[in-house]
Amino acid sequence: MDQALLPNGSVVLLKGGDKKLVIYGRKQMSLGEEQQIYDYIGVPYPEGFINEQYTYVFNHAAVEQVVFEGYRDEDEVKFQDVLQQVPKQKPE
Repeated sequence: MDQALLPNGSVVLLKGGDKKLVIYGRKQMSLGEEQQIYDYIGVPYPEGFINEQYTYVFNHAAVEQVVFEGYRDEDEVKFQDVLQQVPKQKPE
């Protein structure tokens, strides 16, 4: 991973999107047929979690605009090292 991921609590607008999402998790695995690891999981902002149908996984490359960057302290900086160790794809 070339860059640090955005912290939890960040609010973003995706390319082609018209609804902001708030990030509440990083390095998430999709549960569909093709299990893939995504950079982020988010929910609509300002509503938050509604149900699974309104929960989205996406990669950093899909972010068009960072509206708000979440809290970053020394714990977050240390956790970025952990996130860097997670592979982009699920190991076979």
